[in-house]
Amino acid sequence: LDDYVCIVHDPRASSPVGRTFTVEALGNVVGAPPVTYLNVDIDLIKRLAMESIVDGEPVWFGCDVAQMYDPEQGVWDASLYDYDSLYGHKTTLGKADRLLHRATAMTHAMLLTGVDVLDGAPRRWRVENSWGDEKADKGFWTMNDTWFAEHVFETAVRRNALPAQLREQLDTEPVVLPAWDPMGALAR
Repeated sequence: LDDYVCIVHDPRASSPVGRTFTVEALGNVVGAPPVTYLNVDIDLIKRLAMESIVDGEPVWFGCDVAQMYDPEQGVWDASLYDYDSLYGHKTTLGKADRLLHRATAMTHAMLLTGVDVLDGAPRRWRVENSWGDEKADKGFWTMNDTWFAEHVFETAVRRNALPAQLREQLDTEPVVLPAWDPMGALAR
C-alpha cells in the first residue's frame, strides 16, 4: 500500500495544485496515519490512469457517479442529457463551482480497467462497477473522457509514477479541510 498515493482534482481556488490535503475527522482506523490527498491537474490524473491501464494495471477511482449516466446501458457521458434545452436554463457551473455550492461530491468508487486511446489521448474508459452484472456489459460500463474530466475527483496511482516535484510534496504537512468539505465525502 505504501507504493500508492491518492491524487485528486480539486479545482477550487482554495486548493492549490501541488499541495497535500486531508479532511478533519477523516479515516476510520485508530492509530492509522491520516488520509491525505495530493491535488493535481485533471490532465495528469488522466495521463497517469491511462499509462497504468496500458501497462496492465487497473486504477481505483472516486467520482460523482449519478451525473449524466444511463444505468441500463451502462454509459457515463458529460453531454448525455440536454437539460439546458429542456428547462430553458443554462447550467454553467464548472467543477470548482459545483464543489463550492455542494452540487457535487465523491459518491462512489470503482475501477478503471480499460482505455480507448487515440493519438496518445484517452477517448473512453472501461469501468468495472460493483452494482452487479445485470446492467451494462455484464457489470462493465463505458465512460467518455469528458465525463471523466467533469466528474472524476480521485485516483490511486503508484507513487513513482508522479513527477519528481510532486513526489516531494507528498512529505509536506497537509492542509486540513473542515469535516464537511465535499472532498471527504467518499471516505466517510
